[in-house]
Amino acid sequence: MQKSAFSIALSGIVLTAFIINVSAPPRTLLERVKKSGEIHVLTRNAATTYYEGSQGPSGLEYDLVKKFAEYLDVDLNIKIRDNLNDIISQIEKGTVDFAAAGLTVTEERQNRIRFTTPYQQITQQAVYNTNNNNIEKRPRKLADLMGKRINVLANSSHVEQLSQLKLKYPKLSWTESKNTDSSELLDMVANKLTDFTIADSNEVTLYRRYHPELRVAMNISKEQPLAWAFAKGSDDSLYKEAQNFMAHMKKTGELAHLIKRHYHHASKYQYSGTNTYLSKVRSRLPRYQKMFETAARENKLDWRLVAAVAYQESHWNPHAVSPTGVRGIMMLTNNTARQLGVVDRTDPKESIFGGAQYLRKMVDKVATRYGLEEPERTWFALAAYNVGFGHLTDARMLTKLRGDNPNKWTDVKETLPLLRQRKWYSKTRYGYARGNEPVKYVESIRSYYDILNWYLDNGKPKIAERSILAFKSSAL
Repeated sequence: MQKSAFSIALSGIVLTAFIINVSAPPRTLLERVKKSGEIHVLTRNAATTYYEGSQGPSGLEYDLVKKFAEYLDVDLNIKIRDNLNDIISQIEKGTVDFAAAGLTVTEERQNRIRFTTPYQQITQQAVYNTNNNNIEKRPRKLADLMGKRINVLANSSHVEQLSQLKLKYPKLSWTESKNTDSSELLDMVANKLTDFTIADSNEVTLYRRYHPELRVAMNISKEQPLAWAFAKGSDDSLYKEAQNFMAHMKKTGELAHLIKRHYHHASKYQYSGTNTYLSKVRSRLPRYQKMFETAARENKLDWRLVAAVAYQESHWNPHAVSPTGVRGIMMLTNNTARQLGVVDRTDPKESIFGGAQYLRKMVDKVATRYGLEEPERTWFALAAYNVGFGHLTDARMLTKLRGDNPNKWTDVKETLPLLRQRKWYSKTRYGYARGNEPVKYVESIRSYYDILNWYLDNGKPKIAERSILAFKSSAL
């Protein structure tokens, strides 16, 4: 009897729990993401979206979604797809939470998926090679594209735009590439395998540093927005949270900061210097690469960064001398050389090891005094290497005085040139400085570093090998 009563009671508890569980409303997508502790984001490999850099994952889209994951207090799970149609299909099916893949908002895509508030504006541009014999002069109108080889990314917004233009220019034709990405199409133009491609203006800004022979013929669209893409449906909880996040990023200025951090240095780069730089990469760098690698390893630095600093300083010329008396590959002053134990500044090994040691000191000093994380830590350290730690500290103080963030390079580099003006340097401890120089210094090194990474990853290993052999032969 007691057992029967106990069984009845237990059955009642189980039934009650079942009823409560069944009647409880299902979790929203936002709740499921927070409950799982992970968000799944689809992107594509590109300099403007996501790529593995020397210091780990990078790219504007990556930085944005990483901040969104932190905003939600969940881990970020990145999935890579390069086929645009596949990306949109997976969004529709709900196999990922959303896509952050540099997607242009178009009418056709809005019929399939929904977009957040845009985070960036781009323009579609027709890109050509100035050394292409098939193109006699710069094309300035769409009619100039008729009869030319045009390759574009399949299922892209570029195809949509060209299809619209074809209504007015029936002879306009192109080839759609399914198994290439946007950077490979730009490579094809650079290598004269096609006459034109269509690329977004932000990609062109970054990529022209690698191939200065590439030129923009014309814009083929007005400004277009880039945004994150979500599946359509009744559950808009995660979508609304993404909208709140974008509004927060815009209001705080963090979005503008990220865009400047990824693009501003590239937009200021003098493309004409790339050919000279790559020539020196092939002819001079092989002589000193092992020294850069060893010195960087001993000082826990990226050797490509040390090499980029040395190129900015001397173009890898061990006998370089400035009017102020600094000399050698790393252009060390007498005082700095003495502090570092460098006896002969024109000795390549001594100079490189001394320069790497000094840069390490600057990085550590920035970390200790300012508490900065990467990549800000490196940019500030480079500025200190050039202008001195005191002037950099003055610039940070003035940046804060102006209401900007002294811990962001994008803000401090706006203030540094003010150290030339009495109105501003009179407020500082260390006084006047040619503050525009460290800005140009840092931005140039960033581009040299990017170009060197690109060259080593995608460049010309056979040419590099020939350069090494040529150097060995000349040394015999």
